[in-house]
Amino acid sequence: MKGTLKRILRYIGKYKILLLLSILLAGVTVALSLYLPTAFGGAIDAIVGEGKVDHEKLLGSLIPAGVAIILCAVLQWVMNVVNNALTFGVARDIRRDAGAKLAKLPLSYIDSHPEGETVSRIISDVDQFTDGLLMGFTQFFTGVVTVIGTIGFMVAIDWRIAIAVIVLTPMSLFIAKFVASNTFKMFSLQTKTRGEQTAFAKEMIENQKVVRQFGRKDENMERFDEINERLEKYTLKAVFFSSLVNPSTRFVNNIIYAAVALSGSLVIVGGGALSVGGLSCLLAYATQYSKPFNEISGVITELQSSMACAERVFELLDAPEEVADGDDVPGKTEGNIVFRNVSFSYDKKTPLIEHLNLEIKAGQRVAIVGPTGCGKTTLINLLMRFYDVDEGEILLDGVNIKDIPRKELRSSFGMVLQDTYLFNTTVSENIAYGKKDASMDDIIRAAKDARVYGFVKRLPKEFDTVIGEGNSQLSQGQKQLLAISRIMTGIPPMLILDEATSSIDTRTEMIIQEAFARLTEGRTSFIVAHRLSTVKNADVILYMENGNVLESGTHEELLALGKGYARLYESQFN
Repeated sequence: MKGTLKRILRYIGKYKILLLLSILLAGVTVALSLYLPTAFGGAIDAIVGEGKVDHEKLLGSLIPAGVAIILCAVLQWVMNVVNNALTFGVARDIRRDAGAKLAKLPLSYIDSHPEGETVSRIISDVDQFTDGLLMGFTQFFTGVVTVIGTIGFMVAIDWRIAIAVIVLTPMSLFIAKFVASNTFKMFSLQTKTRGEQTAFAKEMIENQKVVRQFGRKDENMERFDEINERLEKYTLKAVFFSSLVNPSTRFVNNIIYAAVALSGSLVIVGGGALSVGGLSCLLAYATQYSKPFNEISGVITELQSSMACAERVFELLDAPEEVADGDDVPGKTEGNIVFRNVSFSYDKKTPLIEHLNLEIKAGQRVAIVGPTGCGKTTLINLLMRFYDVDEGEILLDGVNIKDIPRKELRSSFGMVLQDTYLFNTTVSENIAYGKKDASMDDIIRAAKDARVYGFVKRLPKEFDTVIGEGNSQLSQGQKQLLAISRIMTGIPPMLILDEATSSIDTRTEMIIQEAFARLTEGRTSFIVAHRLSTVKNADVILYMENGNVLESGTHEELLALGKGYARLYESQFN
């Protein structure tokens, strides 16, 4: 928790001027509020008895008090504006860093963490953290200054009564420490469970068709209820411990108030120098002194929750980043690729690709086939540096791809995946995603080449129609065609087609294959496919099993071998 607090203070340190202004305004508003009991005490002393009212002294006390009340209200409003600017500035900086961190995280992190939980850390947890920070700034500074100021004024009026108040104060501090030590753990569990709940809800919403198809509604509701019950348990325990503070501190503060009233009355009765107005001042200061301790329940609850949320956000910020980029920017990409003694596995306990050696010449059309889970897509992931090899090296035109900046490497490839994704924007912007400076003519040409022009023209606003991943206006095949159109806006030197036509009807697939044939001509191309009819014309076909390339050759050569590829081909066409 100490480390988390230090990091928060570093973020706050960027706003030193706002922080100092907040502290200054807190000091001034507290000073004005502390002046009021003195003014009202003077007014009380100006009323000696019936017919014995010192009007000049009374007005001399009440007029400045009225001015102080108005000025205090204005300055408190300004302080709230400053505190809002400070806290939401910190929240913006943390979110910006979290957003930048996402771009630096390896895909292994994204793949191993539920999307909803990551979203919860950046959105919900930062919001919760901001609420706690705002309450802390609003009440912490004023509370500290109030406690110090009231003690000073009480000492000035009667030091003996002030000492009695100070002696009783540790009781409130002991209660606050007890609560703080017990609530942080519960709030940590609460925020973790809330992230789990967000991830589960997102998953269920995105996959409602599958849920309903298999009749899993009841089971999912049971799972959701179980998460909800855990969230309820942790929340109730956190609230229980934090709620102990308010009644406990109020009890202590009432004791303090009673002690001030009793001791002050005894001083007056005993003929001491304390006046009735002075006693009213002391009672008012005792109330103001106890107010921060009364509010400590809400402050501690919010701050503990805030610390727990900040800790989850910082866990994301501390996650290991991708290996640093290289700085070897090659010239014109030819497309010669060599896999040299490459080994890789997602789970280091379960080997996948071991000591793979492969050489692909520039301009070759390479098809990668084999049973599910044999490592076809993994090969593409390694080539694109979505994952880095465990051993060995991959060379592009003689240069280790680890020495090439990822942006430069990936810009050399045009890629269409089986799992397409459409962004929540217009059709034209989705197509132009493959080329930043694509003109409308480029977009229309790409749409025609990918055979999407016809159905796009039937959309309500044609190319200006807003679509998205969950848009029901488009079929899965149409979405895949839109994804194909992206690489046709600006065709890079090398292409990767990973089951690129899996959701397209046979007739359209034949047309797209003709377009792909034109695209891949003279370009190094990788075609991952289950349907072997789409790879017959490849220059080289790689047949993989268990992460290893067992066969390599043309369609006719592999059929003649009569081994794995031949068996796979016969199973589809015989």
